[in-house]
Amino acid sequence: MMTVNGAKPKGTKSKSPKASEPPSRVAGDWREETLARMRALILEADPEMTETRKWKKPSNGMVGVPVWSHGGIVCTGETYKAVVKFTFAKGASLPDRMGLFNASLEGSARRAIDIREGEQVHTVAFKALVKAAVARNAMPTPRSRDAESSERSAAAKKTKPGKLLSGGNPQIAKADGDAPVQAFIAAMPGWKRDIGQRLDALIVRTVPNVQKAVRWNSPFYGSEGQGWFLGIHCFAKYIKVAFFRGTALSPMPPVESKQKEVRYLHVFEDAQFDEAQFARWVKQASELPGERM
Repeated sequence: MMTVNGAKPKGTKSKSPKASEPPSRVAGDWREETLARMRALILEADPEMTETRKWKKPSNGMVGVPVWSHGGIVCTGETYKAVVKFTFAKGASLPDRMGLFNASLEGSARRAIDIREGEQVHTVAFKALVKAAVARNAMPTPRSRDAESSERSAAAKKTKPGKLLSGGNPQIAKADGDAPVQAFIAAMPGWKRDIGQRLDALIVRTVPNVQKAVRWNSPFYGSEGQGWFLGIHCFAKYIKVAFFRGTALSPMPPVESKQKEVRYLHVFEDAQFDEAQFARWVKQASELPGERM
């Protein structure tokens, strides 16, 4: 916890400084000394940190605000009349076990540490925050399900729509990726479209990095470097799900094939569909050598 003379308890908001109050730039001023001391801690925490000066204006003597970055902005340091403020760009997502953040607590992203004259910040905890901020910058930005769904829909619209062949199976040109598969599903007639969406979602949930393509007017699903493990095809009264190594699954999918290793699952309109069992088959199939087509 921040150790100060008359320290505030954890989580207590610090009164925001007035931006119009120009900072002192006199050598030996406590604010400049505080800024220098914290800069040293930042560089100790991450020697690869870069420092730049931004937002030069009369209120800061035209010297700008120091900005420390590594893979993105980590924090900034501003001097005001009553405080020196260190603002962490992604502070809201950082672990602050010692309760150093005491300002800008309402926002969804930033958090700040206001340091007043005579206050000392817990050095180990501060350096831990800096390291956590650098690690957070290295993490990929999470994408929402809505964004992913919108991208799939847009990609499907760009794919030339297909017509239905005899038996009600969509005709989709041979292509790799998610877009042709989504175009196939969008073209599935009636109740089959809902089942197609459920099957696709279950496969992606079970095998997040699944490879997709359309071959011979059927969606194919595979594991990178191992070939295809599953295909889907529409018939008049049911959807056929082909497991290309079905005889190696436990239990085996129920429908036999003329091909030695292939087993089928037939999904009918009114029949119950065991999603949990389907997911187990998909998981097993994805871990077996697939078909090269």
